[in-house]
Amino acid sequence: MTSTPTTAVPIPASHSAACPFGPPPAYTEAAGAGPLTRAELPGGESCWLATGYAEVRTVLSDRRFSADVRHPNFPLLVPGVRKLITENPTFLRLDDPEHARLRRMVTGDFLVKRVEAMRPAVQRIVDEALDRMTEGRTEADLVPDFALPVPSLVICLLLGVPYEDREFFQGVSRTLLNNTSTPEQLSAAQDEMLDYLSELAARKREQPEDDILSRLAARDDLTPRDAAGTGILLLIAGHETTANMISLSTALLLDRPEQAARLADPAAVPGAVEELLRHLTIVHTGLPRVALEDVELGGTTVRAGEGVIAMISTANRDGTVFGGSGPGQVDELDLDRDARRHMAFGFGVHQCLDQPLARAELQIALATLFRRLPGLRPAGPPGTAAFRTDSFIYGMRSLPVTW
Repeated sequence: MTSTPTTAVPIPASHSAACPFGPPPAYTEAAGAGPLTRAELPGGESCWLATGYAEVRTVLSDRRFSADVRHPNFPLLVPGVRKLITENPTFLRLDDPEHARLRRMVTGDFLVKRVEAMRPAVQRIVDEALDRMTEGRTEADLVPDFALPVPSLVICLLLGVPYEDREFFQGVSRTLLNNTSTPEQLSAAQDEMLDYLSELAARKREQPEDDILSRLAARDDLTPRDAAGTGILLLIAGHETTANMISLSTALLLDRPEQAARLADPAAVPGAVEELLRHLTIVHTGLPRVALEDVELGGTTVRAGEGVIAMISTANRDGTVFGGSGPGQVDELDLDRDARRHMAFGFGVHQCLDQPLARAELQIALATLFRRLPGLRPAGPPGTAAFRTDSFIYGMRSLPVTW
C-alpha cells in the first residue's frame, strides 16, 4: 500500500546541498509515496506529478496526453507566460501532425549514421578545447573552458551559427532557461534570439551553406522567422544540455575515481554514458503534458483537462527497473549497470531529437578528458564548485579543477 502526501509537491523544488547529483528530495519523497501525487505549480495552479517509471512512460507516449502548449490547461512552470509561449511554440510543444511535419524537416541531420560520420570532427573539437585549457597552466574552470565550448562549437557547426556570437546566444539561453526570469525578461530574450536567427536565416537564404539553418531558410513553406523558431530549439538544446551533462558527469566521477577508471576501456564508455544519463537526468523539473480525456494512471483517474508533470528524474531511479545491478542500489552510480531503458531524453514521439549527437559528444568528451588528464582532480576546498539550481536544465556554474 502507498499513501498520498497530504500537501502538494512544489514545482520547482529545492535541491539538497548534501546530495547535489540527485533529484530534489521533495520529488524523491513523492516517488516513495506512490507513482502519482498532487503538485503545485509556481502560479498556484494544481496538477498531477507522475514519478513512477511505468506512469511516466505512459504520460510521454500515450496520445491521450498532449504536449500542445496552446491547450488552456497546459501546466506551465513559469507564471504569467501563457500568451508568450503559445504565440511561438516549437515543435516539441505541439502534437502531430504539426509536430511531425516540423520535426521531419531536421530529423535527417541527427540520424545515427550522420552523427557517426561526425565523430572525427567532434574528436578534433574536444582535443582542441583541451589543448587550449591546458596550455601553460595546471588549473582551470571546466565549465567555461571545456564543458561549454565543446557542444557550443558542435551545434554552431551543424546549425551554421557563427561561434564568435557565443556570448550572445549563451547569455540569452541562460535567461530563457532560468526559472526565475520574469515574463518581461523572457519576452525580451525570445525576441532577441528570434531577431538574431531570423536575420541569419534571411542571409543564408541568399547565400546558402551546408548547414541546418540554410536548409530551413531555403524552404518555401517556412519564413525566416519560422526557421528561426526551430533554430532556437536546436541551438539551446544542442549546447546547454550537453554542456551541463559534461560538467556534472565530470564532478561526479572526480568524487568516484574507481568509477572514472572504467572510462579507460573504450568498450565500456557507451554503457557508462547511459548510466550517467540515467543517474543525473538533468531535466529535474519534468516534462509537462495535459490529459485530453480521462485516463487511469497509477491507480488514479486523471480527468480530461488536468495537467501532468512527467518526472523523468525519479522514473530513472525506479528500483523495479534499474535496481538489480550488483551491490549498487538504484540511487548509486554504477557504470556497469544496464541503463539503456532510461528516459533522460524523454520518451515517445517527442523524445530528444539530437540524442545520437549528445551521446557521441559525451562519449568522446568524457573519455578523452580522463585519458589525457589522468591526474584530474577538484581544485580548491570542498564546496568550491557551484551548481545551477535556478534553471530548467540542472547543471553547474563552475567546476574548478587541477591536474
